[in-house]
Amino acid sequence: MAELTRDKIDIALQRVREALDRNSVQDAITILEQLKQDEQVEVFDELDVEDQAELLPRLHPETAAEIVAELDSEGQANIAERVDDRTLSRILDEMEPDDAADVIGELPKERQQRVLANMEEADDVRPLLIHPDESAGGLMTTSFLTLRPGMTAQEAIDALREWNPDDEMPYYLFVVDRERRLVGVVSLRQLLVASPMRLIGEIMDPDVISVPAGTDQEEVANLMKKYDLLALPVVDAQNRLLGIITVDDVVDVIEEETTEDVYRLGAVEPVIGRQPYFKTSILQVVRSRIGWLVLLLLAETLTGSALRAFEEELATVVALTFFIPLLIDAGGNTGSQTVSMIIRGLVLREIKPNDTLRVLGRELVAGLLLGASLGAIAFLRAELWGSGFYLSLVVGLSLLVICTWSNLIGSLIPMLAQRFRIDPAVVSAPLITTLVDATGIVIYLNIARLLIPEL
Repeated sequence: MAELTRDKIDIALQRVREALDRNSVQDAITILEQLKQDEQVEVFDELDVEDQAELLPRLHPETAAEIVAELDSEGQANIAERVDDRTLSRILDEMEPDDAADVIGELPKERQQRVLANMEEADDVRPLLIHPDESAGGLMTTSFLTLRPGMTAQEAIDALREWNPDDEMPYYLFVVDRERRLVGVVSLRQLLVASPMRLIGEIMDPDVISVPAGTDQEEVANLMKKYDLLALPVVDAQNRLLGIITVDDVVDVIEEETTEDVYRLGAVEPVIGRQPYFKTSILQVVRSRIGWLVLLLLAETLTGSALRAFEEELATVVALTFFIPLLIDAGGNTGSQTVSMIIRGLVLREIKPNDTLRVLGRELVAGLLLGASLGAIAFLRAELWGSGFYLSLVVGLSLLVICTWSNLIGSLIPMLAQRFRIDPAVVSAPLITTLVDATGIVIYLNIARLLIPEL
């Protein structure tokens, strides 16, 4: 099915391009309008920006709004630069206030005012522009229906019928008093099954989960996931209802935050993950990676320094060098696994900052068990190579110590980063691997000094 859809999109894209090459914009629009919404977005997104700017003003405003709302931030910014103020205002009026605010927020200040001046729904968008993009205030929409405690269930249903059907789906309806303070929440199901003359104040749940406007978007996502919420109200310091965050907005946040964590775990600046792979220039790719690679290269010189410090031992027993890649790779892999597990636990709030000692205790035991298992295998392998009992014993014991050490380091550093309010994902697996490489060699060669008679 996915291949059929992709083929359909490719064919439509080719037909749109051919129509535009013939200067037949209307034919291109007709082709687009025959597609489903998600297909329209994909075809439009793959067109050149100049072609997008030619098509967008000629599309029905509602269709144009649906397409622009689904573009990534860079695509929105590019198209906004190329259409005039009136066209952009007309399109933004058809968008949800939070989506419109995202587009306007990317414009220069002077143009923001001009675009807002041409909008009919500007009053719904202006309050959203004062909040940072990655906060609850930046995520919320001001387009929602509120109820009063003194309304009946029937009055609430009537108000719901009259409400704009293009607005956010009201899975929950929030109840406010005369000062717009949040006092309760009613689900759509509760409204439908309640007696028509029952008062909202009698059926509402007064225990409402809400967040201040300045709450970070990741905290918002975690809260909605924890309590299985489909909508979350945003309030000010006086508990007045400012807006609501819906689950579709949170899905975007989770994708964005996960992308950032994945890139940071790979020692790549997350800016590269905010746009599609093929739309990222080579220079952007290089800039996002070179900083960490230089840092890791410099850190890796510690490994060379450790080897030089044991130059005589390595010259005396050359066979020691055969096992260095095996030991440092095993240690690095162990540390990387631990880092990934700890960061996941911290992000999902399964691990708290005050759990440090408990985590270290668990990882100490896990490291000993892993190290003993790998060490036994490495001992047997060294024996089969005819390395001699003492060298085989050194390799086995070194793996035991290195794996245990890697587990402890891999769990301690993210916990410390969290305690000092540093994103644990920044302490990436490659950095842990580099540290373990250098310390692993020191551990290995010191054990060799103790156990091999020639040294």
